[in-house]
Amino acid sequence: MAVAKGHLPVLTATDVLTSLGALRARQPVNYAAFYSSQLGGIVTDPALMVIPFDDHMVHRGHGIFDTAAIVHGRIYDLEAHLDRFLRSAERSKLILAGSRSQMRDIIISTAATSGQRDGAIRYWLSSGPGSLELTPAAGAQPGFFVMAFGGLSYPDRWYTEGLRVMTTTYPIKPPLYAITKATNYLPNVLMQMEAREAGLDNGVFIDEAGHVGEGSNMNVAFVTSDGVLQHPTFERVLPGCTSLRLLELAQSLVGRILTGVVVCDIPVVDAHRAREMLLIGSSVRVAPVVEWDGQPIGNGRPGPAARALLSLLEDDMRTGDRLIDVPY
Repeated sequence: MAVAKGHLPVLTATDVLTSLGALRARQPVNYAAFYSSQLGGIVTDPALMVIPFDDHMVHRGHGIFDTAAIVHGRIYDLEAHLDRFLRSAERSKLILAGSRSQMRDIIISTAATSGQRDGAIRYWLSSGPGSLELTPAAGAQPGFFVMAFGGLSYPDRWYTEGLRVMTTTYPIKPPLYAITKATNYLPNVLMQMEAREAGLDNGVFIDEAGHVGEGSNMNVAFVTSDGVLQHPTFERVLPGCTSLRLLELAQSLVGRILTGVVVCDIPVVDAHRAREMLLIGSSVRVAPVVEWDGQPIGNGRPGPAARALLSLLEDDMRTGDRLIDVPY
């Protein structure tokens, strides 16, 4: 069917800025500052926090990201997150948009400009704009983007009452994609949507061998009936910086709340018999799971290990040796 010529308006630059501002007015966000290597600096108006539509990260998912927490004006565990960021860049065949130290300085400067004292700092690397082809455009410059914002938040009941989860019907990612923190999160999105549609809080991936994988954007761990903290191996799940740090911190609980700390393959049948089940991540920190596939975990209530591990992590995020002061 023919469309009348001139049916759609041709916008001016002023029109576009007005529309972008109206979009953010309709959908308020808590984005405090955004650095773009493509713009050459930082913007604080959310309407200007944009990326070209033909950036390879946008239309092909060829990009990576990572996130670190901002706690009381300091960035937590940034070096570990940058280590993972660089490994993800190498696996994704992405050219860095500067040296590690330069990217680190940009991240800290963006946090300072934001004035955000509690929240998160997220950063991305893309292969850049220039075409809609499958491979990056010839001569494309890599894009580096940094966002300081209020962080993701979760309901208080997750910690006081615990979460209810399900085994997802979606397949786990192949190892290369699972251990790379790429922007293509379609399996994770579908799993979370499936859980929400079922009236639940989250899902859990299971691998082909029947071993526990991870949650939508969180690692999964268990406390066995005899008190061992078990975490799945990192061959098929993202090496969570929070999980790795917590596995170190948890050693201080051995002999009290825990009897050991182990990274191993965890068969689903064993996992269902666990005393406690945990979701772990930089945003959720440590949250107890009390029901999985309609069956209670342990006594169906948040357990002592979840509380102790959350306390350990929060203490480390406030007073540990992995904090970088932000020069506001």
